[in-house]
Amino acid sequence: MEKINLIEECKDAESIVISGHIRPDGDCIGSCMAMYLYLNKALAGKEITVCLEKPAEIFHCIKDIERIDSSFGAAAPDVFIALDCETSRLGDAEALFDSAKKRINIDHHVSNELGCGDVNYVVPGISSTAELVYELIDKSYMDEEIARAIYIGIIHDTGIFKYSNTSPKTLRIAAELIEYGFDFPAIIDETFYEKTYVQNQLLGRALLESIVFMDGRGIVSAINQKTLAFYNATPNDLDGIVNQLRIIKGVECAIFMYETGNQEYKVSLRSCKYVDVSKVAAYFGGGGHVRAAGCNMNGNFYDVINNISALIERQMKEQEAL
Repeated sequence: MEKINLIEECKDAESIVISGHIRPDGDCIGSCMAMYLYLNKALAGKEITVCLEKPAEIFHCIKDIERIDSSFGAAAPDVFIALDCETSRLGDAEALFDSAKKRINIDHHVSNELGCGDVNYVVPGISSTAELVYELIDKSYMDEEIARAIYIGIIHDTGIFKYSNTSPKTLRIAAELIEYGFDFPAIIDETFYEKTYVQNQLLGRALLESIVFMDGRGIVSAINQKTLAFYNATPNDLDGIVNQLRIIKGVECAIFMYETGNQEYKVSLRSCKYVDVSKVAAYFGGGGHVRAAGCNMNGNFYDVINNISALIERQMKEQEAL
């Protein structure tokens, strides 16, 4: 897909809203804030707002993150920039997207291959939306704060360069970013590895109560609302659990789910090599990447697992037959 000129697309706008998907992760937050910081420099004087659900505390190292509008109270903008998602995942920002005079979509999800905007830059398979933002911005405006936000986006969607979506180009961009002088080891520790005591308790409980299936090639664990309430925790405190399940020896596919309502679950899927979890998630109305995806499902724990595991087992059998 041909690159777009962000300055040209936004030059006539008086108001710009930047947003991303519900339950924003590191890539979504890093991309949105990098775009905000960049446009504030390149288009000084315009009204630019980031509308996102409140980010986790770990991302407060990003400049101006406290300016995020989590009330979604902005007026209909001249330009709406949707990052790291398509329309249906914008949540409360979807009304602003619909009311905008121009809609720009920048994304890397295979489930959004054509884009959902009037102007689109979607490159499925690339490491992160943050990498796309880096490609599109005028480097004469780059600084340490923009570089930090982009770096955070990249490391969170590549698992600190471990996932298969990490390319030589991704690593070259990361090298260029750290030349701006921010403390990149501290960012990795503080935004990726560091956990509170409660988060580690929840991780321990999820591991202790996990169940293996498919002769140990699959693993699942769940946290219900009662447990979240007991620990006075939020869904943000569950970040990273599915990745810990995935790296258990012998596991090909990991499932982690938490209860969001009566017989309602948010499901996260991770795989190592053989299972395309984006296809599994898409079957249930979700989406994501080949090795990392998610969806929302209704039913009790066993209903959800039986439905998901059937699709995983089918893919595994197809691989074994090759």
